[in-house]
Amino acid sequence: MDGLFEMSSSGAARGGSLSHSDHAAAPLAVRMRPRTLEELVGQSSLRAAGSPLHQVVEGGQSLSLLLWGPPGTGKTTIASIVSRSTDRRFVEISAVSAGVKEVRAAIDAARAELVATGKETVLFVDEVHRFSKAQQDALLPGVENRWVTLVAATTENPFFSVISPLLSRSLLLRLESLTDDDIRGVLVRALEDERGLGGSMTITDEALDHLVRLAGGDARRSLTYLEAAAGAAVEGEITLEAAERAVDQAAVRYDRQGDQHYDVVSAFIKSVRGSDADAALHYLARMIEAGEDPRFIARRLMILASEDIGLADSTALQTAVAAAQTVQLIGMPEAQLTLAHATIALAVAPKSNAVTNAIFAARADVTAGKIGNVPPHLRDAHYEGAKKIGHGEAYKYAHDEPFGIATQQYAPDAVADAEYYRPTSHGAEAGVKERWERVRKIVRGQDG
Repeated sequence: MDGLFEMSSSGAARGGSLSHSDHAAAPLAVRMRPRTLEELVGQSSLRAAGSPLHQVVEGGQSLSLLLWGPPGTGKTTIASIVSRSTDRRFVEISAVSAGVKEVRAAIDAARAELVATGKETVLFVDEVHRFSKAQQDALLPGVENRWVTLVAATTENPFFSVISPLLSRSLLLRLESLTDDDIRGVLVRALEDERGLGGSMTITDEALDHLVRLAGGDARRSLTYLEAAAGAAVEGEITLEAAERAVDQAAVRYDRQGDQHYDVVSAFIKSVRGSDADAALHYLARMIEAGEDPRFIARRLMILASEDIGLADSTALQTAVAAAQTVQLIGMPEAQLTLAHATIALAVAPKSNAVTNAIFAARADVTAGKIGNVPPHLRDAHYEGAKKIGHGEAYKYAHDEPFGIATQQYAPDAVADAEYYRPTSHGAEAGVKERWERVRKIVRGQDG
């Protein structure tokens, strides 16, 4: 931040840290920062021809942007691309350290530069959600009068963290998490590109896999780890051991071809399914120590909540979804507490795979050709002439029947007697079973 708001002879603020960061001593993550939308990794929808971002970059529109996404997905990079492609000054402010005074100084300097030279300024505000209302208000004059092209970045939901006037004056772009393939591409490019390691280093497959896992979808973090690993490499080759030493984090024997990676994940799921909370926590700890993406773990728990618990405890899915959302919001290391919470809750919950069996059985019948026509009384009868051909005729409105349940055929003839959902007597599903058996008899006219 030193010198960020110093005034030049023209009265303008000098560019921020990205403006003079291409020198050889700059961090690898900075040197490898994409310079064009074509070099940007991931975010295919944002990079597409004709997209709003493409129009801002290629068309040079003075449109302020609000970038919302996880760390390391390209928010700062997009700001830099906007600045580079349109030959504007780039000024960077961090909401962690800048106050109202610094914001106003940056905007005043941008206005002075615009008046004196006609050159526009891109004002990048990182972590804008950390700004108070007063600090965000200070940005409004510059945005409204287009003294600056504001590019604000946030990892939190802007509808809760950014004031409405600023939100309404900006184009909101949501960035998606980078995939493992995206991160792998970032690392390979850095190894080969002249701005990076220029082919001076090779890397083993296991070391590359390890760095990808540790990155957790964060491109900047992956390059930071790669740079550290390169410094620890011997004879020009980055091995798993060098990568482990460099980032001070053990691979915990996620083996060379990735089999151990999948074995540990498999053991984790099977331990939760088997109701062994202690074993599940052991495998969770191994994945955390190995740098597994916490979002991947959360996704597996969401799948398990329906696959192995289902209606035996319907709150299991709510817990898993809440855990996934929390992991996304707070990140590691705090997210390990949330993952442990969800793991234990799902491990001790009653188990049922009746939901899983039900959908698989229904799909098996469909793929086997048991389709049949929709019964006439269930067909759409909202258009003119429908009733003339029997659509909707004799349909019984369930709410008009005793208990809100009508005796009538819903399934096609081909599967009229099918019983896909067979609830267990485990946990809360015992109550569901009792009710479903009574309901099914009424619906099918089997209740005396």
